[in-house]
Amino acid sequence: MFTFDNSYARLPERFYAKLEPTKVAAPRLIQVNVPLARELGIDPDWLASPEGVAVLSGNAIPEGADPLAMAYAGHQFGHFVPQLGDGRAILLGEVRARDGTRYDIHLKGSGRTPFSRNGDGRAALGPVLREYIISEAMHALGIPTTRTLAAVMTGENIRRESGPLPGAVLARVSRSHVRVGTFEFFAARGDTDAVRLLADYAIERLYPDAAEASNPALALLEAVIARTAELIARWQCVGFIHGVMNTDNTSIAGETIDYGPCAFMDAYSPSTVFSSIDEHGRYAYDQQPRIAWWNLTRFAEALLPLLGQGESAVALAQKALDAYPVLFETAYRRGLRAKFGFAVERADDVQLIGEFLGLMADLRADFTLTFRQLCDSAGGNDAPLRAMFESSSTFEMWHDKWRQRLTLENGSSSAQRALAMRAANPAYIPRNHRVEAVISAAQERGDSIPFNGLLNVLSEPYRESSKFAAYADPPKHDEIVRQTFCGT
Repeated sequence: MFTFDNSYARLPERFYAKLEPTKVAAPRLIQVNVPLARELGIDPDWLASPEGVAVLSGNAIPEGADPLAMAYAGHQFGHFVPQLGDGRAILLGEVRARDGTRYDIHLKGSGRTPFSRNGDGRAALGPVLREYIISEAMHALGIPTTRTLAAVMTGENIRRESGPLPGAVLARVSRSHVRVGTFEFFAARGDTDAVRLLADYAIERLYPDAAEASNPALALLEAVIARTAELIARWQCVGFIHGVMNTDNTSIAGETIDYGPCAFMDAYSPSTVFSSIDEHGRYAYDQQPRIAWWNLTRFAEALLPLLGQGESAVALAQKALDAYPVLFETAYRRGLRAKFGFAVERADDVQLIGEFLGLMADLRADFTLTFRQLCDSAGGNDAPLRAMFESSSTFEMWHDKWRQRLTLENGSSSAQRALAMRAANPAYIPRNHRVEAVISAAQERGDSIPFNGLLNVLSEPYRESSKFAAYADPPKHDEIVRQTFCGT
């Protein structure tokens, strides 16, 4: 069973709308995340029981829960929408994990709320499986993220543009579902008291050290900036593209949240976009660092009344924001150096790394596979990497410089270096064609075996196995996924 302690529900009523999930016709378990359940101190066998499935589907409210839909606003593709909120999700309550950390238990696809804006409040099976797969893959990759506790079929069909689709509910876990847009919701209304309450709440729950600062709101802003810079750097290092980096999808906990039309890049192209609704490339791969900074600026604006008076508040906010590019570049370069086998930073590393990325872009080389082959090359097997670049003279010149650069790394053998690089360069990612195949099997045939198989492979992304070799392969021409969809 869950043991709830619901801090967000103790905030004033204007922070949310209290309501219960909408019941579904015939809930049926898809999967329970057993390791996560155990981390949270929840019995996975109980979750898989009829009583547990009733809770996960929204058909039963467990003792101690205080379900609510959170209010928030947001900039969507740069345009401010003053009221969004949980339109198809319910915060069931909060639990404390075995280590004492507080986590939200959130049901996604749980029916209409006062924030639904004419939506049906439901989720289709495909987007639920996509979020389950990719959020758990991100966790295994070491990237801060919301996670999936369980997924349940509803026994009902929902309407989408493509026709009727099987419905599902996702039980999501996060350190907090407070977003930049939550602060914007109150700031836009001139409700400074609510902004202050929310900042105090965020500090107590997520950044307790900020409470000791001379200016706690500024310390909160600086902490969120630092954590976000680190998060985006990690995205860039694995080729992850979020797809919808609106401020209502930007967590102040520094976690990846709201997996809609997200995808991992296959062929390396910095301007890659997958989302069907991102018509102008606002949230393209190479724009993500800049957009995160833009979103953080909106967060700083919302906090201005708490930072100080007039121009002094603006100056403090600007100084905090000015740190973001340095924080991001530092984290990103550290991640890239690890991918290239450089333990110690040297002045010409940026140019050397940039040249290789340029070669990859010119050839549209597969992002994940190329870096994995670079690991092999560091260990002495150059053939796969040379074949990838067709042994071009430009590549050979670069390869000679890289080899020379590796000689400056003291104290490690080529085998040790290759091993360290493999810990920074995954063999397996949730390749788009694999994810789509899993979704198709589940939706069209009711077959969950491919879903379970993919989850198993992605649970150890850095550990290569010959029996999973096909999962490392890029898509064939007729398997390439060029667009992903939000699911609402």
